[in-house]
Amino acid sequence: MSALPLSRATQRSKSSDVRDLLHYATLPGMISMAGGLPAAELFDVAGIEAAQQQVMRERASAALQYSVTEGQLRLREALAKLVQGRGIKASADQVLVTSGSQQSLDLIARAMLDEGDTVVLERPSYLAAIQCFQLAGASFLSISGDADGACVDELDQLPADARPKMVYVVSNFANPTGACLSLERRLKLLRWAVKHQTLVVEDDPYGALRFSGSAIPPLLALADQVPGSADYCAYISSLSKIMAPGFRLGFMILPPALKHATVMIKQAVDLHSSTLAQEVAASYLESGRLEPHVAMVAQAYGARAQVLAEALRQEVGSVLDFNMPDGGMFLWGRFNHGVNSRELLMITREQGLIFVPGESFYADHPDRNSIRLSFVTTPEAGLREGARRLAKGLQQLAG
Repeated sequence: MSALPLSRATQRSKSSDVRDLLHYATLPGMISMAGGLPAAELFDVAGIEAAQQQVMRERASAALQYSVTEGQLRLREALAKLVQGRGIKASADQVLVTSGSQQSLDLIARAMLDEGDTVVLERPSYLAAIQCFQLAGASFLSISGDADGACVDELDQLPADARPKMVYVVSNFANPTGACLSLERRLKLLRWAVKHQTLVVEDDPYGALRFSGSAIPPLLALADQVPGSADYCAYISSLSKIMAPGFRLGFMILPPALKHATVMIKQAVDLHSSTLAQEVAASYLESGRLEPHVAMVAQAYGARAQVLAEALRQEVGSVLDFNMPDGGMFLWGRFNHGVNSRELLMITREQGLIFVPGESFYADHPDRNSIRLSFVTTPEAGLREGARRLAKGLQQLAG
């Protein structure tokens, strides 16, 4: 069979380690700490079913018809109200509904990036964002991160000729590290964006999943404190982690020119996101069930995070350094004794445990001693057993 002449962009793309591991997650007896999947047993099935029935009774014609590219008005109104609760002053006209956060990233990349343009990322960063920007032909510059999120002071140390097109951050409970960008660093980042007239893309799918500590306002909510910074803020969020990922619904609030550009691109890509999904989501948000549901989910995730942390301390001990997250879905760790986490995965996979090697989350200079563990999909007993299997794998790797 002859080889088709695939595009250069396709040829430089590679498959996601996380998506590739999902095959193993379905095997009998497998404990998966790999995927960023919400806990399915916590979905508000009754509430979503009621919303769907309401839509089919009252709005079937609208739900089954084509929609405008920007999204159904009633959903945009509900999303504007949602982000107002996060401190963002937004109207329905400013909201663009997308088919999940991944499409939001893709639309921004298509609108902003030419081949060879530079994107600044935290090191490590969200794997699918790296893939998206690579597909657009971007090159990368990295700044380090710590317990307070991206070290934004390093932006001033970038090469003088770097001229990045955008900076990308996951501000709350970052994937993969679980860290939150501190208030001081958020304000510094906004001031840097204004000074350098550079877009900052804030990806915020996890912020509502806080189980300890106090919330920090999104960058766009802080823009009033830094004159001019709203012109350089792109805010992305999603219903996937707080409602259900099967809806494939995300949303963006963008500077006007960028919003106009992304709407035109979305028209060409998929016309609009699922009208039926939008209508059901709007009815669910209007029902008032989301806020108590998210509070329940965050509490459950916090309990599971605590169980995993205690099990790791007991089973693995000082071999693995990690910070306890205050929310989100992930625990990030680093092995102290030169443990290659990908080699470890090859062993634990045979013992019934999978996770994501930390090197997958680097655009450059990967740390092969790091590891991302998801604590939300696995029940507490499975988390304890997973820690035991990790310890057993470490013993086998050490010989």
